[in-house]
Amino acid sequence: MIKVIIAEDDPQIAEIQRRFIERIEGFELIGIAHRLADAEDLIDIMQPDLLLLDIQFPSGTGFDLLRKIRAGSNAIDVIMITAAKEVDTLREALHGGVFDYILKPLVFERLQETLHNYQQHLQKLGMLETLAQSDVDRVLPRSSSTPESPADNMRLPKGIDAITLDNILNVFTQRDALNAEEVGDIIGASRTTARRYLEYLVSCSKLSAEVSYGTVGRPERRYQKCR
Repeated sequence: MIKVIIAEDDPQIAEIQRRFIERIEGFELIGIAHRLADAEDLIDIMQPDLLLLDIQFPSGTGFDLLRKIRAGSNAIDVIMITAAKEVDTLREALHGGVFDYILKPLVFERLQETLHNYQQHLQKLGMLETLAQSDVDRVLPRSSSTPESPADNMRLPKGIDAITLDNILNVFTQRDALNAEEVGDIIGASRTTARRYLEYLVSCSKLSAEVSYGTVGRPERRYQKCR
């Protein structure tokens, strides 16, 4: 579960955010702060993964808190949710390393999209051990000429999910010659599900498959990235 704190001075808006988060799987709200000082205390004590941060507070701005977070050793990620529409405000938020910038009034679908993107971002980082440039490009999609993931350029048939497909492709950036059961264990899926995705990737020439004959039992198909 991704632990979330809301820092929003308006209790009604904070309540809307709370209800939205509760509808999105994989996220746990662990605190709400209506003042900057309270938000700072919650972050220090609760150590959340993600902060939903407003900009305007009676005692200062969300940027004051953001600067304190970045100056310290706290690894929390930040999503700004604000009514501020000035370009300079967005620029300051980007300089502060926010993951996303969402304008009020908050729409559930927009927050859901951002949180799903954040989940995928953490998944991609978690599967990496060392970096190639292609790995960096997938985690930090900055160029419109570079697809966010290999699955983006595929027309996916029914039963094939882009996120799962990306996860399986990422497995083969660090490992080679795996069977369906091994891939399923790595991504947390059944052997049958993994086999369906693997065979699809073979049909797209993203992976190749060879039959391996062991000393005992049936021959098995082992998959590797196409050279």
